[in-house]
Amino acid sequence: MSNHNLFSALRAAFPTDLTAVAVETDDGLSYSWLDLDRATAMMANLLQSLDLPEGSRVAVQVEKSVEAMILYLATLRAGYVFLPLNTAYQSAEIEYFIGNAEPAVVVCSGAHFGWVSKIAFKAGTQHVFTLNEDRTGSLLDRAARHSDQHKPVVRTADDLAAILYTSGTTGRSKGAMLTHGNMLSNALTLKDYWGWTKSGGPEGRGDVLIHALPIFHVHGLFVAIHGALINGSKMIWMAKFDPQRAIANMAKATVFMGVPTLYVRMLAEASLNKAAVKNMRLFVAGSAPLLIETFTEWQTRTGHTILERYGMSETAMLTSNPYAADDRYAKQSERRGGTVGFPLPDVSLRVRGENEQNMPVGEIGDIQVKGPNVFKGYWRMPEKTAEEFTGDGYFKTGDVGKFDERGYVTIVGRSKDLIISGGYNVYPAEIEGYINEMPGVTESAVVGVPHPDFGEVGVAVLIAKSGADLQPDAIVAELKAKLANFKIPKRCFVVAELPRNTMGKVQKNLLREQYKGLFAS
Repeated sequence: MSNHNLFSALRAAFPTDLTAVAVETDDGLSYSWLDLDRATAMMANLLQSLDLPEGSRVAVQVEKSVEAMILYLATLRAGYVFLPLNTAYQSAEIEYFIGNAEPAVVVCSGAHFGWVSKIAFKAGTQHVFTLNEDRTGSLLDRAARHSDQHKPVVRTADDLAAILYTSGTTGRSKGAMLTHGNMLSNALTLKDYWGWTKSGGPEGRGDVLIHALPIFHVHGLFVAIHGALINGSKMIWMAKFDPQRAIANMAKATVFMGVPTLYVRMLAEASLNKAAVKNMRLFVAGSAPLLIETFTEWQTRTGHTILERYGMSETAMLTSNPYAADDRYAKQSERRGGTVGFPLPDVSLRVRGENEQNMPVGEIGDIQVKGPNVFKGYWRMPEKTAEEFTGDGYFKTGDVGKFDERGYVTIVGRSKDLIISGGYNVYPAEIEGYINEMPGVTESAVVGVPHPDFGEVGVAVLIAKSGADLQPDAIVAELKAKLANFKIPKRCFVVAELPRNTMGKVQKNLLREQYKGLFAS
C-alpha cells in the first residue's frame, strides 16, 4: 500500500543536498533540510511514545516559530491530527475548542501553561506541553530524548490530517476536517499554477519564500508552508511582520504571500520601489478583500501586479488570478484587481440563485464548489455537514459572487452579510466599492441593522485618510447620485479604525452589534 501521508510527499520534495539552508529566521538562525528531517522525527517519536489512540488530535496554541512548524510536520509524520488555535483566543474560547475536539495532546506557550493546562486536564487531555518562541519548553526537552530516525506512519488520502476551526461569526465555531488528500492536491495544484521553480531565483537558487503570515490559518500554515516545502524551496521566516525588514528581505527572495494589511503597511515605507523588488517573481494576496487602490498603487510603485486568489478553511484555495501571460489554464492572462480569477484545475465552481438555478453572467448568487481540496465535513456535526452540501456534492461556501463574461470570479461578500431592506437584496460590497472610490476615504464597511419599517437598513462605517475631513451627510448624498435609493445607507459614521481579526478581515459581526440599536423604537 502506498503512503498518502502528506508529510511523505513534502519530505520527498526536499532537495538532494540536505545540508542546504531550508529556513532562515529574522534573528539570524538557519535550519538545514536535515535539521527539519531530524527534528520532525524526534517530535514524531515523542508523540508515538505517548501511546495515543488512533486519530488523536494535537491542539496547539503557541507563538509563531520554526519549532511550531516542525511540530505541525511531526504531527502529520506520526499520523495524528493537527489542531492549530489562534494565539488571540482567550480562556472561554480555548475551553470550547478543547471540549469540542477532545485533544489527546495540548501544546501551549509557557506563559499560559497555568490556565491552559487547567482547562485541558479538566476536559480529559492526558498530555500538556509547552513550546516558546525562543526554542525552550517541555516539548523540546522531551523530544530531545528520542531518536532522530522515524518512518512516516501510513495514511490514506481520505485520513484526517487537520481540523481548522472557523471564525464563528455566527454561532459556535465549526471544526473543518481536512484530509491528507485535500491538502496535497491543493499544494501540487498551486505549485504548478503559480509557477514555482527550483531554478532561476536569486543567484540561480530557485524560488525563495518570505514567510510573513501567522501559522494557525490556511494561508500561512498550508498555502505558504506547503508551497515552499513541496518545491524544496528555502523560507525566510519572519516571526513578526515588520514592513521595513520584509522589503529588505526581498533582495534575496522571489515569492511573498500576505494579507492586504501587509501590503498597505509596506506601501507606507519609502524603501519600497522597483529596485527593492527586482528579484521578486510573485506577490500573492488573500484572506481578505484587496482594495483596488492598494492593487493599483502596488503596480505603480513596484512594477508588479499582485495575484489575488480565493480560498477558505474548508477548502484551502479555490480560485486564482492567472500567473503568467502564457497561462495554459486561464482563458485570459491578465491579473484583474477586484477579482479572484478563475477556478483552479479540478475545482468546479458555480453561482446559484434562490431556486438552485445557475445564474447568468454578471448576476450575483451563492458560490458552490466541488473538488479534491474540499473538506470532509465539520467535526462531530453530521447534520451541519449535510446542510452545507448539495445533493450532487457541492459545498455551499456561504459567499456570494458572480462570473463576468470572461470567466473571472468576483466575490461580493458573505451571504450572512446580505442586507434585506424592504424586501430588496442589498450587497454591502457593492456600496463599499463606491464609498472606497471617494476622495479622502481609506476603507469602508457596510452592515445591516434592524429597522422598524424596513426590517433592515444599511449603516456605513468608514475610515478617513490622514488630513481628510469627511462629512457623513456628504457621503450619503454622493451615493444617492449613483445608486438606487433602497441601497443607500441610512446612517454613516467616520471612525479611527475598523475592528479586524488577526488575518485582517473586518469583523462585521462586531459592527452589527455596535450599531444594532440605532433605529430601535
